[in-house]
Amino acid sequence: MDFALSEDVTELAALVRRILGERATPSAHGSGGFDRAAWAELARAGVIDAALPAAVGGGGLGLLGQCAVLTEIGRAVVEVPYLPTVVAASAIAEAGDGRLIERWVVPAVRGRAVLALALPDAGAPCGFTADGDGGGWRVSGAQTAVPFAAFADALVVSAHTPEGTAVFVVDADGVQPQSVVDHADAGLVELAGAPATRLALPEAWVRERATVGLCAQQLGVLESALHRTAEYARSREQFGHAIGAFQAVRQRLADGYIDVEAVRLTLWQAAWRLSEGLPAGEEVATAKYWAAEAGHRVAHTAVHVHGGVGIDTEGDLHRYFVAAKRLEFTLGGATAQLRVLGDLLAAS
Repeated sequence: MDFALSEDVTELAALVRRILGERATPSAHGSGGFDRAAWAELARAGVIDAALPAAVGGGGLGLLGQCAVLTEIGRAVVEVPYLPTVVAASAIAEAGDGRLIERWVVPAVRGRAVLALALPDAGAPCGFTADGDGGGWRVSGAQTAVPFAAFADALVVSAHTPEGTAVFVVDADGVQPQSVVDHADAGLVELAGAPATRLALPEAWVRERATVGLCAQQLGVLESALHRTAEYARSREQFGHAIGAFQAVRQRLADGYIDVEAVRLTLWQAAWRLSEGLPAGEEVATAKYWAAEAGHRVAHTAVHVHGGVGIDTEGDLHRYFVAAKRLEFTLGGATAQLRVLGDLLAAS
């Protein structure tokens, strides 16, 4: 059996790594949050639409292609809204609404529009409600700290309806920019009877793909952070020896390697099942558990081994630490994922 990714996917990942290595420019701590130059270059290279269905003009590489791109984005900790934009665009394309595809998907893949996702964390109540009749749907409610909402042109939101939870597209009106732990990319989304279009697909479709995308991005963050930490341990000397020669340091790095491999294994298992149209709820929850739990351990190992350099907000390592912490908790941390997994196992 061949478990390797296709040549098209690996070439896409290599292209993204080259572009980000040449174009990505981190913003100062606590500011920015959107590298427009890198985003424009990804759009020009066809990276944004490469994973979208061929039926809407995309490259058709699907979720595996998205995860390959997101791993490279995590590796460079670049500030681009690829994850929410491509998941939202994929949802609109999957629903097959030609009007929405023309309005939002086409400009998004050309880098001229940003889409954001307003989804509650796993196990948390939904912040929006939707009411509709023959005259259309209207969404009301609020959600704080929505990633990249400060730059969004439209939002894909999860909202309660009389029939259950559904997914809607709304214009990004009423968004108040927010600063979070490292950047100023988030937004407080407040909707009061906002006109909305319902997408004909289940909320789980969007949530599972967004969650797997977070895991892919976390894999890139942790791989790069661990590599940087190993290199630092090789060169930093204490008591006349490289600190990497000390048993305690070696053990922590070895544990970090095992954690990263666990994230890699569970991520690709979940992504493959979703890409094949197979049930993947348990696999997605397992992948996000490892992305959160291992993310916490590897991020703290990196900081501890670096010492004071690791908490310098102007240093590269700190960017990886805060990125790992954000990805750890977005859409639910380790405990929330274990609760989801327990519910799924109990119901099976």
